[in-house]
Amino acid sequence: MANASPLTEPTEGADDRVIPFKVGEAAVRGRIVRLGAAVDDILQRHDFPLPVSNLVGEAAALVAMLGSALKFDGKLILQTQGDGPLSTLVADYSAGGGLRSTAMIRPGAEETAAAAEGAELHYLLRKGHMVMTIDQGPDMERYQGVVPLEGKDLATATVNYFSQSEQIPTAIRLAVGRVQGPDGEERWRAGGIMVQFVPGEGGDRERGEASLMADDDSDAWNRAATLLDTTQADELLDPTLAPERLLYRLFREDGVRIFDPVTARAECPCSKSRIAQVLAQYDRETLGEMIEDGAIEVSCDFCRTVYRFALDADGQTFKE
Repeated sequence: MANASPLTEPTEGADDRVIPFKVGEAAVRGRIVRLGAAVDDILQRHDFPLPVSNLVGEAAALVAMLGSALKFDGKLILQTQGDGPLSTLVADYSAGGGLRSTAMIRPGAEETAAAAEGAELHYLLRKGHMVMTIDQGPDMERYQGVVPLEGKDLATATVNYFSQSEQIPTAIRLAVGRVQGPDGEERWRAGGIMVQFVPGEGGDRERGEASLMADDDSDAWNRAATLLDTTQADELLDPTLAPERLLYRLFREDGVRIFDPVTARAECPCSKSRIAQVLAQYDRETLGEMIEDGAIEVSCDFCRTVYRFALDADGQTFKE
């Protein structure tokens, strides 16, 4: 990481950014995210029950923290599938800051989904699995990790993912809520903070908890994880509490260095031309079955943009 600076004086900052940091001299690194307009844009486009909105917002904060660590032009995709009221939760972060998140509610399960408390993953998705995919572009092989979906909430499930798939000790806190702004309007906000034990690139770099061999390393990791666990939801959401100030509160005794922040913004790459290319792969009979009121309408699951296509006289080409 470039441009590290010791955090001795708390500073003020804006929303929609991820700040990498390092705690003390041990191999404890982390990221903190604060989302304002980005998550509000994502959630305002949907009409989810409150518990589902909370979970979709948590997923957005989580992938922003994880995806902002990419050092190449790619994308990190989080997907969970289960047999509960929600069939799917999916979010992704593209290098450069593009962020999106959504969920699919099973038909007829809206009331059941609305009855959840908070953002309880085990109630909304129940049994299933979590998939993390790193997409490095069309010319590179995808990396994918799959583990059973375990834990009451998304933070716990992700900690279990890193323990099982990557063998990296991890601690995470996530929060989502609506906060009243100066104009009296309530807007969605989301925040998250995570730390991981990440040994240096040089020398012996064993994976897993076995890498916590030295007593000093073990003590430093346990202390950082314990301090992170004291973080409250209102601290992650408070627009008057800069993320840097929160880091200073948590880790000032051990020393904390911050690195250049990475931005995040609500962005969906869908387009009418892309959808037209997909529709063009269907035969005339299938396209005919999709037509209603003389046109085919397709709605993006992420941004809810509706694209309308009318067929030409030949019934095979589109008038966009």
